[in-house]
Amino acid sequence: MASTTILMTVALSLLGLAIALFYMKKVNDIPVDMGLEADQSERLRFIHTAIADGAMAFLKQEYKFMTIFMIGFGILIFLAIDDQHTPQYNEGLYTALAFLFGGLISVASGYIGMKVATAGNARTTVSAKQSISKAYDVAINSGAVMGFALVGLATLGLVVVYVVMSSLMSELGPENNHILMEVIAGFGLGGSTIALFARVGGGIFTKAADVGADLVGKVEQGIPEDDPRNPAVIADNVGDNVGDVAGMGADLFGSCAESTCAAMVISAAAFATNTDALLYPILISAVGIPVSLLTKLLVSVKKEDDVAPALMKLLIISSALMAVVMYFVTLAMIPADFVIGENTYSSTGVYFCFLSGLVSGLAVGLLTGYYTSEKYAPVQEVAKSCETGVATNIIYGLALGYKSTVLPYVCIAISIFISWELAGMYGVAIASLGMLGTLVIALMIDAYGPVADNAGGIAEMVGLESEVRRRTDVLDSAGNTTAAIGKGFAIGAAILTSLALFAAFITISEKLSGEAFTMSLLNPLVFTSVFIGAVLPFLFTAMTMKSVGKAAFAMIEEVRHQFRTIPGIMEGTGKPDYAKCVAISTQAALKEMIAPGVLIMGTPLVVGYLFGVEAVAGVLAGSLVCGGVLAISASNSGGAWDNAKKYIEAGNLGGKGSEEHKAAVVGDTVGDPLKDTSGPSLNILIKLSAILSVVFAPFFVQYGGILLG
Repeated sequence: MASTTILMTVALSLLGLAIALFYMKKVNDIPVDMGLEADQSERLRFIHTAIADGAMAFLKQEYKFMTIFMIGFGILIFLAIDDQHTPQYNEGLYTALAFLFGGLISVASGYIGMKVATAGNARTTVSAKQSISKAYDVAINSGAVMGFALVGLATLGLVVVYVVMSSLMSELGPENNHILMEVIAGFGLGGSTIALFARVGGGIFTKAADVGADLVGKVEQGIPEDDPRNPAVIADNVGDNVGDVAGMGADLFGSCAESTCAAMVISAAAFATNTDALLYPILISAVGIPVSLLTKLLVSVKKEDDVAPALMKLLIISSALMAVVMYFVTLAMIPADFVIGENTYSSTGVYFCFLSGLVSGLAVGLLTGYYTSEKYAPVQEVAKSCETGVATNIIYGLALGYKSTVLPYVCIAISIFISWELAGMYGVAIASLGMLGTLVIALMIDAYGPVADNAGGIAEMVGLESEVRRRTDVLDSAGNTTAAIGKGFAIGAAILTSLALFAAFITISEKLSGEAFTMSLLNPLVFTSVFIGAVLPFLFTAMTMKSVGKAAFAMIEEVRHQFRTIPGIMEGTGKPDYAKCVAISTQAALKEMIAPGVLIMGTPLVVGYLFGVEAVAGVLAGSLVCGGVLAISASNSGGAWDNAKKYIEAGNLGGKGSEEHKAAVVGDTVGDPLKDTSGPSLNILIKLSAILSVVFAPFFVQYGGILLG
């Protein structure tokens, strides 16, 4: 008989997919040219089709590359993972299958999100002709498809892989349950591997287009943002979807799958005969589906002033509801007392671990909003620094990013301490899932952002009345703030996820080797490895920033060339070659994402093979601590520069066209690769290195440390 947890999770997952289908139909039922005149309709359909086709063309090329890579890496998993301790099973084969399945689910999630985002942008534009309320509904419904579909697929995928693998490996016995969890961890690795290329590739694509469009169009030619005369404007709109929908979705899918796998690995022995408790981590994300639906139904927008508060209410109300609901779920599914290792923990303690992650996640998001919103002093101070030029703007922006790391790290540290005290490293894994408890809402408002942004660009390019653009700007402004909050949320979740995976890696390694590892910093191997791990985020950031620079250089040259050679382009009588710019971003992204990917995936494998488990643990610790700080700093500096520019454009400090505005545009351009490429991609570095180490732990134990004898 199936356990209660399995039945509940499957039911809630199917509910999530049904809700996603409902909102997708609701968006698609709106005529794409509703209320437009014939010439406007023709122009909108052309632009809408160009954005959708460009996004799908990029995904198609990216997925071709990823398919080849996934198959090749799956073969490596099959060959590398030793099955000596399970001779009756081919553990490497099962892990490889779980890996490919995780990748497939992640690809499906990104495709669905991209499809509805590119369908919702133009429909948000035409709805803005009617009212701000209708435009908001279309944008948030588009985001809802991404949120409900991704979480539904993630939880259903985790249950399916558990049921299938436990059936195939049914003779293991409870004492070897950790082996089953190792195999299932391959699912998390598959999702995270897709996230690597979606985040890095998508980030390079969008920033190459954005930098090229801004520097040539706004700075050199003096034309507005989203002006149809700019050849890079379509590529810029495509990039919004590629980076912030498919990229963010894959990132948070990976966090969800990895945190769940980490918790199950750590608790495998304690809950070997209690399936309800063992699968409790999957249920956490599944419970977020009905909670998020209720939250969405409770929040509505009637006037412009409601938009930004509505998005914040979605986060706060969903967090409050999850806090209440999960108390009863936790006490029902987790035994009152249980033992992990030599320590006894309680179900109440597990609940407070969840709560600490939920609260710290909300706190990190709100702090990120404070440091990146133009409504507050930090960004206004950065904007004022533009009065003395570009140099002071850069200095103030960097200082803001560094300072903004302190309080989020304090919140995360408090959460780690509380959860570790209450339930050990299992508690830390549950805290990371607590931070992801409102994942549906986080994805919903994050995908809402590029839909609203594209809607404004389409309104500008079609030449609709100024009232339409003003309404879409209201939606976009609120989306920018929540997008920054979403990035902070994703970074915080990545830090806790990585720490939980670190614990899972040590747990598996000790079980396989039969000995405890010395993780003391007084161990020279560990201490040296921490130093190596600490430099990885900086090398990775340098590589991704340089990649954006290379791609942007090619884009700038092409945009300049078109302005010089296409007759009548500035007068509006000549037609830019948008497709050429989309192709440049696509080719650059696919080429430049390879080297950072090799760095992330190759480092743990090489270190583990040459120096063994303890060296890998040191690398993970170093990259986790430094990578988290660098990610928050980069993301917040970039977000602050972006909103400082928007603050000036709103009429402050000289307004558009002033010297202050020109300095702010340059600062925003510098910050673009930080906030949308390097910063968010560091999430993947710290998580992927850790989940990779979990999956390859049998290989490190069996064959690692060849240079140490």
